[in-house]
Amino acid sequence: MLYPSIDSLLEKVPSKYLLVTLGAQRARELKDKENYQLEDYKSHKDVGKALEEVNEGLVQLAYEEEVNAKAVETEQE
Repeated sequence: MLYPSIDSLLEKVPSKYLLVTLGAQRARELKDKENYQLEDYKSHKDVGKALEEVNEGLVQLAYEEEVNAKAVETEQE
């Protein structure tokens, strides 16, 4: 069985295509900078580590922050 499971990851990210993009981008960052956010990883590869971070909620899509900010602005108006 794979960890983290696809089902748990899709609770954090709305689309499997966005999940692939987010995981790949974060894996590249880990490869280049090695700025790990978790103490212990079950995975040995950067893609697995990136998906573990997504599952823990440490990595999020940038557009979610923009959507939330726009929603707050709209509510204030």
